[in-house]
Amino acid sequence: MRALRCIWMGYVAITLTGCTSYRLGPTNGLAAGEKSVQVVPFANQTLEPRLGDALTGALRKELQRDGTYKVATHDPGDIVLSGAIMQYNRSAQSFVATDVITPRDYRVSLTAQVTARERATGKILLNKAFTGNTLLRVTADLTSGDREALPLLATDVARQVTTSLADGGW
Repeated sequence: MRALRCIWMGYVAITLTGCTSYRLGPTNGLAAGEKSVQVVPFANQTLEPRLGDALTGALRKELQRDGTYKVATHDPGDIVLSGAIMQYNRSAQSFVATDVITPRDYRVSLTAQVTARERATGKILLNKAFTGNTLLRVTADLTSGDREALPLLATDVARQVTTSLADGGW
């Protein structure tokens, strides 16, 4: 009985000390919502239409979902987030079993160069290229498939940008 009690006390001690470094809220040292981010519409430097609007909207949604920063909609933000979409690629991933020339799935990728700058000082907080990927199953109409994949692609890039901005340590 005494051995069981010692084991139980050791388990409780290890469990409680494992949580001592855990912190709630943002990991960049700021209080949640202390600073605001203004998302400037992204420039689309590719031939694929609607990419800039999709990425700008996805970034605003992800920043709101994360909660580390407020999204500045009417007033200028403390941080200005801007950038350009540099590449949009679609490459065949798998092929129809009866026809080795006809793609069945495509891997679609989007690369955006993102810059975050403090409005007051002009200091660049983040200047990095982010690449998002998704799979696209070919249906009868490739254009409608592209349209369905676009929000997934934009959200993938937006999550990466939001995580990088929220974690700090640029």
